[in-house]
Amino acid sequence: MWREDVIDLNVSRFFEMSARVVLSLLIVAILTTIVAGIGYTFYDLRLIFHQDSHSAFKTILVDILTVLAIVEVLRTALAYFTEGRVKVTYIIDTVIVTVLTEVMAFWYKEMEWQEVAMTLLLVLSLACIRIITVRFSPRCTTEDL
Repeated sequence: MWREDVIDLNVSRFFEMSARVVLSLLIVAILTTIVAGIGYTFYDLRLIFHQDSHSAFKTILVDILTVLAIVEVLRTALAYFTEGRVKVTYIIDTVIVTVLTEVMAFWYKEMEWQEVAMTLLLVLSLACIRIITVRFSPRCTTEDL
């Protein structure tokens, strides 16, 4: 019986160390992506002088919002690294930022009203889920309510 506990403990330690190594590599990849995204955004500033301002600002805005979505992914990875679990609120924040990026792109193209309505419904649903996850968080005790 004691030997099985030692084996389980060793397997758990191996899994935890392996997950930390993989997550560290993932964090480095995310940071590299953020730096590349920022560089690409600055590179796209040249479009202001070569294209009409409307399409140039659209491209720059989408670049910036994409970098912000990647920052939210980094927050999720760092939360897992420090707390050992993924926070649902961070994932929802990431999806909201990504969907809002698409909503911003809608301003620059013709859209059917059904597509806009579905997107708005998705954003509102995510916002409600976000509120529920904060309200009923595992860290929230009955004394706080």
